[in-house]
Amino acid sequence: MSSKKFIILVNPQGGTKQGLDILEQVEPLFREVGADLDIRETEYAGHATEIAREIDLEGFTGLCHIGGDGTFHEIINGLLTRSDGKQVPLGFIPGGTGNSFMYDMECLDPVEAARRIVSGGTTPIDVAEVEMPEEKVYCMNIVGWGMVTDINMSAEKLRWLGEQRYNVTTLLHVMKLKRRSAKLVIEREESEGDFLFTIACNTQHTGRGMKMAPKAELNDGLIDLVLVRDASRLKLLQMFPKVFDGSHIDDPIVEYHQVKEFSITPAENEILNLDGELKGSTPFSVRMIPSAFSVFA
Repeated sequence: MSSKKFIILVNPQGGTKQGLDILEQVEPLFREVGADLDIRETEYAGHATEIAREIDLEGFTGLCHIGGDGTFHEIINGLLTRSDGKQVPLGFIPGGTGNSFMYDMECLDPVEAARRIVSGGTTPIDVAEVEMPEEKVYCMNIVGWGMVTDINMSAEKLRWLGEQRYNVTTLLHVMKLKRRSAKLVIEREESEGDFLFTIACNTQHTGRGMKMAPKAELNDGLIDLVLVRDASRLKLLQMFPKVFDGSHIDDPIVEYHQVKEFSITPAENEILNLDGELKGSTPFSVRMIPSAFSVFA
């Protein structure tokens, strides 16, 4: 007899499309501890948000998913907009292509992730609340504007390249070197000018193992803002390989801020990169919500 009950959302089309295979691998670990499982397949974009927002969580030990950062993003946006405010710990079983969040949790093996879930230990996680003209979105990973969005848009078209697509598209946009002018406000301190590269990170990792924000912590109440205001193509190309070990933050062209809030108002309104999803619009402001939810760890 067990009092453990888990909802498991499986995205059969997410990331590597191995969701159902991974479910077969991990289901025995839940059964071993006598857990009851409510297994549901997500059927369309935004379905995980609807389930997390509307499902009756009474009596459940946790809400888990098999997928990538995109599915996790959907779930937290559902959980944090529930009318009853009810929460349960979230379980992330990696099955995506990026899995940036699980890089930070040092757990890329689905079986190990399932073991952590059934053992029951949890840790609190901060969330970035992104306020835009038409909507509010919650992010647990990154908020990107400008080149970061350009790279993601191009990478989506090159999925057949697999893990290399981020490297290829990054080089492409470094060569384009598109500057964008904007007003930046960091905790009420205002500056204006051109920006080449702008990303705010709650996780250390982004893309496929890029250590974009090496000082980031998932529950320090801060978001790490990485900026390049101006640089030559050569300087950017020299900086780019350093992103994989985090040493880019020592480069003179890079600014690194750890903040509770900031806002960006560009000269032209553009789409954003929110946890790898292309959506929303500038201008935008970001405010950190400490310990917004908890995950099995």
